Amino acid sequence: MTSIILDQEVYQTNDFSPFALTDILTEYAKKNQQTFLHFWQYEQTIILGMKDTRTPFLSEGIKVIQDAGFAPVIRNAGGLGIVSDQGILNISLIFPQEDENKISIDQGYEKMLALTRQAFPVYADKIEAYEIKDSYCPGTYDLSINGKKFAGIAQRRIKNGISVMMYLSVNGDQEKRGELMRQFYQQALKEQFGTNGYPAVTPTSMATLEKLFDTPLTVAQVKDSFIQAFTTSYPTSISMGSDIWQEANVSPNEWHGQIERMTQRNALKD
Repeated sequence: MTSIILDQEVYQTNDFSPFALTDILTEYAKKNQQTFLHFWQYEQTIILGMKDTRTPFLSEGIKVIQDAGFAPVIRNAGGLGIVSDQGILNISLIFPQEDENKISIDQGYEKMLALTRQAFPVYADKIEAYEIKDSYCPGTYDLSINGKKFAGIAQRRIKNGISVMMYLSVNGDQEKRGELMRQFYQQALKEQFGTNGYPAVTPTSMATLEKLFDTPLTVAQVKDSFIQAFTTSYPTSISMGSDIWQEANVSPNEWHGQIERMTQRNALKD
């Protein structure tokens, strides 16, 4: 079956579309034995995990975010808070669970790791996957070069569809992003900062691909690299805008239901 590459360049703040679409694509993947590569970005947004909403001084942490010119949104996948702006590319690899040989959680992550290494073959041997504990949103499959994290991976499974989602720092001021997340946790946790599974963020623990590669790099160039890697594994691939795919495959009722669920989830921060 033809695999599909979906591209949505930049969502505006307070738009829940990427999360609604991810859930729809994940369920669709299994039902229709379909594989997707989905690119999306956000304007100045801090994407919080459910654990972030349980910080004791959440409202004070959110004020830090808003004072910095960012909007908070609570996602429907695991993990902790991440920064999203025009220098950050979000990439979802979405595919069906196999009926006979079940794909484990780690095997799902390995698929994204392999795709990333294939996208950057010159640096493939340098890209490592292990937890960078003092980064924001630390996890077992943090991707780094020379100990500097440039990407983090989360995973969501719905009705035997699998979505492996990665945020990738392409360019921009990564240290400033890290400082904002540090300030969020400092205010949201106060004396509990760095405890109870919340990271004591060190801004210098992360870097952009542009800095790690020591060469100017655009989001468009990174997309092209991932598309080339994806089409090597899935040679019968087609590209389209995610809004075009949505109009052709998603009913208004299904879409509104997904948006309403995200709206209710985000009421936690108000």
